[in-house]
Amino acid sequence: MTMKTRLLAASMASLFAAAPAAAKPLDGASTDVMIQGFHWNSASAGGWWNTVKNNAATLKDAGFTMVWLPPPSDAASIQGYLPRQLNVLNSSYGTEAELTAALAALNAQGVKPIADIVVNHRVGTANWADFTNPTWGGCNAVAKGDEWATACGNPDSGEAYGAARDLDHTQTFVRNDLKTWMNSRLKGVGFAGWRFDFVKGFAGGYVKEYVEGTAPWFCVGEHWPTNYFDANNPDNWSQQIGNWVTANGGTCAAFDFSTKGLLNDALTNNNYSRLKAISGKPAGFIGHYPKGSVTFVDNHDTGPSETCGNAQNHWPVPCAKVMQGYAYILSHPGIPTVYWPHYFNWGLGNSIKALMTIRKNAGLTSESTVNILRAEAGLYAAIIDNKVAVKIGTTSWSPGAGWTQAASGTDYTVWTSGGTTPPPTTANVEFVCNNGTTVMGQNVYVTGSITELSNWSATGTNKILNPTAYPTWRGTYAMPANTSIQWKCVKRDGAGNVVWQGGGNNVVTTPAAGASITTTASF
Repeated sequence: MTMKTRLLAASMASLFAAAPAAAKPLDGASTDVMIQGFHWNSASAGGWWNTVKNNAATLKDAGFTMVWLPPPSDAASIQGYLPRQLNVLNSSYGTEAELTAALAALNAQGVKPIADIVVNHRVGTANWADFTNPTWGGCNAVAKGDEWATACGNPDSGEAYGAARDLDHTQTFVRNDLKTWMNSRLKGVGFAGWRFDFVKGFAGGYVKEYVEGTAPWFCVGEHWPTNYFDANNPDNWSQQIGNWVTANGGTCAAFDFSTKGLLNDALTNNNYSRLKAISGKPAGFIGHYPKGSVTFVDNHDTGPSETCGNAQNHWPVPCAKVMQGYAYILSHPGIPTVYWPHYFNWGLGNSIKALMTIRKNAGLTSESTVNILRAEAGLYAAIIDNKVAVKIGTTSWSPGAGWTQAASGTDYTVWTSGGTTPPPTTANVEFVCNNGTTVMGQNVYVTGSITELSNWSATGTNKILNPTAYPTWRGTYAMPANTSIQWKCVKRDGAGNVVWQGGGNNVVTTPAAGASITTTASF
């Protein structure tokens, strides 16, 4: 475990230890599975609320317990993210009557409707800030420094949003009107919970007030960190997301954008070592605070809509590997979220439903325990709660005797068991290469005398190491137990040029199955 990882684990433990009574998603082990009930083009098709209503029974049958629905209020943008008249519930998705009917159908099926609410910003009805329904006549409703030169509120408590007026949440009338809208209008038509949009835009303490003032059945916030995602250091994003959950007092869960980034990297580059933290836990926010983590493969912003490549598509997983992503999130802790187009438009509904059924029948929850057995180039293998085994990647793997294959597809397989895990045949070996100074394009790898280390091939599929404390590189891989292994560090660039570690071969004898050992060398 690196110092950064230790600091994150310690801070999360201390910050949440004294958290107040939390909303439902953070109260304990959750069995919920949510579907994002729209995509970027849903409003363009017209009559979306009717589409949702007509699929209420299908959602129930699939096993979804919640559906996250788009912003329901009148807005200046067709998708609803530039809210105008909050209390007017006629939108590009349909009329208020159609919305009410859709929510009634969902509630009748026991599927909780979650409203996408945009409270960071708002636009005027005809001008910059002539807010109506509810009416806010003073310039103090808008945070000082907004693009509207007349804004006279207090300074913004979060990041600026350039396309609309940043609301001043320090104003009591703003907060009270927002809570009235949520309690009276949104709950009044049948919504049960909230998805807070762009929570970076205002302090998390206000989310705590809104949650405690409206008592949602479920609450999740979109905290998508601004800086570039570094797959070598996912804890940076995990810490930012965790800081926001702490700021809201543990009352609201968060979308796990760090796990999303790791899935993107692992699936794009066939390098599943990204999915295992040095601590042995799943990398990403789920490895630190799983019951407050809402996992996903893609959403209306990150991925395409009806077909591969269209709509927003800002940060997608490879289209051909979407099901590998679902094999991961639907077998792992956190509260998984399925994307509507993947289920209804891409022909993946039956495959996703099969994974959801496995999760439900095995009793997996947001706090399930993960035992990661392999995490390397070409293979991720883990056992969850000693009940479900999952393999992702091109390399063959099986959990052994006592397991029954329950679902499979391209480069993923899931097995179930009665609750006993066959004894392991491998031991975890942490390889450490010191003094690994590199130039642009170079990485450090391990190769060696056994098949798992490419039989001394310096250009084969070697085990890549991570620069956790550059120029020290390290990585942990499953190796045959009770085996003497010779190995060396190598530097390699994209053109295949290789620099070998000098001196004789390094030798390590692996311990008994299931145990761990560290072996170190230097360039």
